[in-house]
Amino acid sequence: IQGQLRFRVGAEVSFSPQLVTRVTYFEEQTLDAGNDGEMVLLQSLREAATKVLELTPEIPPEARAMLEGIQSPAFLVHFLSSNVQLELPAKQALLELADPEAQARQLLEALLRQAELLEIKNDIRSKTHTGIDAQQREYFLRQQLKTLQDELGQGDGSPEQDMAGLRARAQEKKWPEAVGKHFDKELSKLARINQMSPDYPVTLNYVEYLLDLPWGEVTKDKFNLKTTKKILDADHFGLEKVKERILEYLAVLKLKQDLKAPILCLYGPPGVGKTSLGRSIAQALGRKYVRLSLGGVRDEAEIRGHRKTYVGAMPGRIVAQIKKAGVSNPVIILDEIDKVSSDFRGDPSSALLEVLDPEQNSTFTDNYLEVEYDLSNVLFIATANSLET
Repeated sequence: IQGQLRFRVGAEVSFSPQLVTRVTYFEEQTLDAGNDGEMVLLQSLREAATKVLELTPEIPPEARAMLEGIQSPAFLVHFLSSNVQLELPAKQALLELADPEAQARQLLEALLRQAELLEIKNDIRSKTHTGIDAQQREYFLRQQLKTLQDELGQGDGSPEQDMAGLRARAQEKKWPEAVGKHFDKELSKLARINQMSPDYPVTLNYVEYLLDLPWGEVTKDKFNLKTTKKILDADHFGLEKVKERILEYLAVLKLKQDLKAPILCLYGPPGVGKTSLGRSIAQALGRKYVRLSLGGVRDEAEIRGHRKTYVGAMPGRIVAQIKKAGVSNPVIILDEIDKVSSDFRGDPSSALLEVLDPEQNSTFTDNYLEVEYDLSNVLFIATANSLET
């Protein structure tokens, strides 16, 4: 399809039985190739269009030959106007221009802008292209988007912004001074690491884990023994001696206002309510409740964690449960503590000694954290099926 004439639609339009309207034809004017200024303008249009074709490898080479074969200035302007990449309103405005020189200048501006955008696009491709295959396709697209955002100044995930966000979170933490210094050191190290380095995600995960841990964030205890007795009676029928011992334990905690008391150990056959008693105690105190199953644990690293230099390193299960609770004084049920065993990977029961000993657990050190974490506010309750192991 090729346009022949331009016209303006009049006011009277009929849509039935077909579209009928009065039109006013444009008096077609054309650029004068004999005029030096207009000749330069036509030459600039050809050069700009040729540049767009060169920057767009998807367009077949026949298009360039077609462009070179156009001799009529008016046809050249209309041909380029119909093919330039513009929004529909901009194309309509270009079509409505009666002055051929103004139309050519506006068209030249659009072609030059299209060529500039194509240069930027090709530059982005050359910067981010690292040999695309099926596995790298998603990575390439993300790199292209990131480069575009950086070019526009709209990148919202720059390393500087990430560092600022981490520092802002650190200022809200109520951690010990030694932990704060250690965090600043690790954050400075993170800022120096290249984002493409394999050490970057390891250090970033470590820094974020320190921030995610509750440091001095506690829930206020509700030492109401009457309410506690009602909760225990409502949740468990019988077990009078056990409930009496729990009430004595909580009464001592209320009087002493600290947790340097013997660790409760509930033992009995499976299904008698040992674990649910721990949940009731947490409910009565208004504390968060987490459960740690120790059945079959043989590796000391399950308690103390792995050093972060190892691939796939993670903190121990004690620290992980505290992070899950979101407070530093939850009730932690050490379920089936009698099932803990040891082998060549270490003795988990020895690691539990530091966790449960009131004289030591205020300075508990997880291998992953590499800093001391205070467990003295945690209320540990152990359960066992037998006392013979």
